[in-house]
Amino acid sequence: MLTLKYIQENREDVVTRLKTKRFDADEIVDKIIIADNDRKTTQAEADKKQNELNTLSKSIGQLFKSGKTDEANEAREKTGALKEEIRVLNGQLGETESDIQKFLVQVPNLPHSSVPEGKGEDDNLVEREGGEIPKLEDALPHWELASKYDLIDFELGTKLTGAGFPVYKGWGARLQRALINFFLDEATKAGYNEVLPPLLVNEDSGFGTGQLPDKEGQMYHVTEDNLYLIPTAEVPVTNIFRDVVLDEKDLPVKQCAYSACFRREAGSWGAHVRGLNRLHQFDKVEIVQVAHPDNSYEILEQMVAHVQSVVEKLELPWRILRLCGGDLSFTSALTFDFEVYSAAQKRWLEVSSVSNFETYQANRLKLRFRKAGEKKPQLAHTLNGSALALPRIVAAILENNQTPEGIRVPKVLVPFMGTELIK
Repeated sequence: MLTLKYIQENREDVVTRLKTKRFDADEIVDKIIIADNDRKTTQAEADKKQNELNTLSKSIGQLFKSGKTDEANEAREKTGALKEEIRVLNGQLGETESDIQKFLVQVPNLPHSSVPEGKGEDDNLVEREGGEIPKLEDALPHWELASKYDLIDFELGTKLTGAGFPVYKGWGARLQRALINFFLDEATKAGYNEVLPPLLVNEDSGFGTGQLPDKEGQMYHVTEDNLYLIPTAEVPVTNIFRDVVLDEKDLPVKQCAYSACFRREAGSWGAHVRGLNRLHQFDKVEIVQVAHPDNSYEILEQMVAHVQSVVEKLELPWRILRLCGGDLSFTSALTFDFEVYSAAQKRWLEVSSVSNFETYQANRLKLRFRKAGEKKPQLAHTLNGSALALPRIVAAILENNQTPEGIRVPKVLVPFMGTELIK
């Protein structure tokens, strides 16, 4: 979340920049400033009463020693009244501070100056693209190919759990494993440290990366234990650094993780969510960095270049989109989406988002770093990206590589698959 100090000192900048995200911040920002002014007034009054109490308490003993019993008893009664007044003021202070936090989490992250204006996904800008779109006649969609080659059983998944929980079989399961290993190998070659995080997180973790309270309706909640199934490995991996102060010399910190991901995807339906296009459970490899604010955008470019190289090695047609303000997430300052082309569906499929959150998550996480020789730490920048999410990658591989003989396996996956052709 934005810091209270920044909002206080930059009210107009906050309101103006959030218009790019199609967010009217006037009212909530005023609520924050008014509540903080009330907090300061209450705090000043409480401090004044506390000083008066301290002075009075010290005088009581002296009054008794001086034989001024009546004055001492009168002072003692006053201290009782002051303690009650301070108790009431501290209660008001706690309520006001709670209100400020409640208001702060309602303010989205500020968009970077390079974020284009726009209402939604149709206004995103194509940064660059590559690869050759295959020209296939009578291409089968991946759900038909999955059935034809017995790779994925959507009906069995529905029987076992429900729609959106497919069962991968045979070469389909092997392809999943191959992609996970390939993605992790590419990430570790790029200097990311691999971790294997829990698939359940607590409320503090959900709050730290911005899933709570904004996206609780999209997360699976284990109510009895008050835990949440992760929507992405970003959540547990970034929270590794919650309440941590790093040394400047250790930045950037680079972590990668494979995990299953769980998303309720409430309200999603239609032809564009068929097959692997939208699932409630899917596999993904995530890359996360904790960076110095001075070079986090250089690191963002490096992360985008890493994802691009992985997609290119899979021989898939790709394009990179710079998200407009209306399509930018609540927590992101700048996001690039990767899409690959689906030969049978004849449309682009999103397979990755790479984002810089600047200090927005770090402020929630209390994730800071300390410069050499300085006592006071400062907030770090956090970044993450999908490298990559599997379902639509699998869809594109199956559709774009279908031949009369079978499905051609991309060369980089052959060592993991042990075959050049699925048939």
